[in-house]
Amino acid sequence: MTQNLKIKVCGMRDPENILSLAEVRPDFIGFIFYPGSKRFVDKPDPVIIQKIPLEVQKVGVFVNEPGDHIIDRYENLGLDLVQFHGDESPEKCTSLNEKKIPIIKAISVDHTTDFSYLFDYENHVDYFLFDTKTENYGGSGKKFNWDKLNEYRLDIPFFLGGGIGYEDLDAILALSHPMLYSIDINSKFETEPGIKNIELVKSFINKIRRQNEI
Repeated sequence: MTQNLKIKVCGMRDPENILSLAEVRPDFIGFIFYPGSKRFVDKPDPVIIQKIPLEVQKVGVFVNEPGDHIIDRYENLGLDLVQFHGDESPEKCTSLNEKKIPIIKAISVDHTTDFSYLFDYENHVDYFLFDTKTENYGGSGKKFNWDKLNEYRLDIPFFLGGGIGYEDLDAILALSHPMLYSIDINSKFETEPGIKNIELVKSFINKIRRQNEI
């Protein structure tokens, strides 16, 4: 298993649910600012955001959004990272990275993906997020074949997403890619879009962290 594996819980929007999740202390909480998502949040309550513990990093997810809008959200909400989940170019990533804003660039993956084009993003992003390729932006609730990760050769750490559920725990613990940094969970841990089953998330996180300690 990859050591010190982190957990990102994405798609949060309900204030009470956000605070309940914060008590579980995931490593990252994601807020989706893309209107096309079922988990779109337009104006998160800044009071709620401020109650999230400092050790839980806040991620804003954007799709092809103008840079000034992103910076405004980043600064006003006190975000820690920005995730690009659209067609953002290396140059777009650089424009924010130069402002000391950490960038996660989501990459759509299927059996045809050639990771070599990601070299264009080298020195422009801090992390990649590998998600299942779909016709639209955002998640599909489906997994891609994780054997594909063996073809990834860059030294940029990555988040693994795409339809990950509690039942995937053993398979996750068996992964050993040196650049695997975090697991990204969302729809498979929900009672409805944007509302997480906190006990299920808590159990998942605790089991990952117990393995981290071994």
